Amino acid sequence: MAEVIRYDFGAGAPQTVLQGFEKTPAAGRFALTLAPGAAATVYVLQDEPSVARLDAEYEVTLAEGASLQMIFVALSGAQISNRVRIALQGPHAECRLGGLYLPSGDQQMSFNVRLSHDVPECYSSQLFKGILRDRAQSRFDGLIYVAPDAQKTEAYQANHNLLLSTEARAEARPQLEIYADDVKCSHGATVGRLNEDELFYLRSRGITAEEAARLQQMAFVGEVLEMVSDSALRDSLTARVLTRL
Repeated sequence: MAEVIRYDFGAGAPQTVLQGFEKTPAAGRFALTLAPGAAATVYVLQDEPSVARLDAEYEVTLAEGASLQMIFVALSGAQISNRVRIALQGPHAECRLGGLYLPSGDQQMSFNVRLSHDVPECYSSQLFKGILRDRAQSRFDGLIYVAPDAQKTEAYQANHNLLLSTEARAEARPQLEIYADDVKCSHGATVGRLNEDELFYLRSRGITAEEAARLQQMAFVGEVLEMVSDSALRDSLTARVLTRL
């Protein structure tokens, strides 16, 4: 069994972790612990050779008043699997998850997320978006769990997919498991295609069909990329995404 790589975040200045950048690992087993009042941002870039297989597991705990933002950008790899387990264990803990995946060819990408609200007055949000072409496949399994005593919970989950070919397949299974009654929770998923009316409008303005499709795809993924607060990093990731569209 692979060794667990541990990150311990204490209270103080916000901390940032980059995985998959400049030979830092984006696969393996990771344990993240946020102490009371800690704040951390984790960026995970998964851009592997087209024949590579990548498996990543994350076990995350947040104490009282801790906040975590975690963003996945999965661009290439024959098979990419992410398993994420997050437990909000102290009041006023906050977690924001973002994910972007762009499989092509015969690539397969999956996210399995369980986010547990174990105590009252915590917040979480999840936004995962995928664009699939050729014969690519994706799977999103997401569960929000709200414990019996976790009143005043706010938890939101969304998964949206664009299919650019008739052979691409996206499977989404968003789930809620709620045992408290004073909560605000929602989940949803969509699988669709490029908007033909928007494409026609752009082409009527002299934009080529290829560029019109690329513009619409960038608008689709922009909401996830905007979650990246560091402007230089956001520009770098945007450039990488553009090469995949």
